[in-house]
Amino acid sequence: MQQQPILQAHLVTAGLAFGESPRWHDGRLWVCNWGTGEIIAIDADGNREIVLTVPAVLPYSIDWLPDGRLLVVSGREGLLLRQEADGRLVTHADLRGLSKSPWNEIVVDGRGNIYVNGGGPAPAPGQHFGPGTVVLITPDGAVRQVAENIAFANGMAVTPDNRTLIVAESHANRLTAFDIAADGTLSNRRVWADLDGFPDGICLDAEGAVWYADVPNKHCVRVREGGQVLQTVTIDRGCFACMLGGAIGKTLFIAAAEWRGFERMVSDARTGQVLSVEAPAPGVGWP
Repeated sequence: MQQQPILQAHLVTAGLAFGESPRWHDGRLWVCNWGTGEIIAIDADGNREIVLTVPAVLPYSIDWLPDGRLLVVSGREGLLLRQEADGRLVTHADLRGLSKSPWNEIVVDGRGNIYVNGGGPAPAPGQHFGPGTVVLITPDGAVRQVAENIAFANGMAVTPDNRTLIVAESHANRLTAFDIAADGTLSNRRVWADLDGFPDGICLDAEGAVWYADVPNKHCVRVREGGQVLQTVTIDRGCFACMLGGAIGKTLFIAAAEWRGFERMVSDARTGQVLSVEAPAPGVGWP
């Protein structure tokens, strides 16, 4: 099959530090502006508002409970925070007993099960990250580990039927899938797609494809299960995450920034951008 034409991205907003964990929510794109503690919301005209400042520098990521309350993973602090109706941030779950390593991404499925990845054993000498895990926080507040040995766990997505969790394993160059049981437990781990790249943030579309962002290759790629490349969006800097949204769900938003290495992620450089491109199919599932 002939590959689809390369899509061209358009600038939505610039001057961010590192945009991460983009989510389409209540008619706006919400983005974690790593390095500043800000969570910002961007409207269709590119206007942005700081909706919350959290006590975290990086990593931190966001999603919402079914009742609309915002959740924030405070990665280095090992806490999952929840914003109450009066704006206060309270602890929703304490992950420090599971691991002292930083936590990363979050997705809340349609049943209110919360998945957070990262953590895991301490990295080996000279390494930035050890093998990652996935933990489940159920609606009744129970916390348990449901997957391990994830090669740098990054973006996650849940299919619309709540039956499959897909995880980006950045250091293994693949997307990995798990079956989700009725109680939220994960099983039947398998390779969803081997990739020619390093998947970071991901999202799902209505045709069953996954979009993944790739920092070193400076692009976002749409793939089918099995790894067939359908579309590619190439830009001039690292792509950290992507999210489908917009009025009809067919706008792919890309969070991108110049990559200078882990040691220089927090700096005064403001090379972060959000770009957009019209996608072939609308977003589905979670986030």
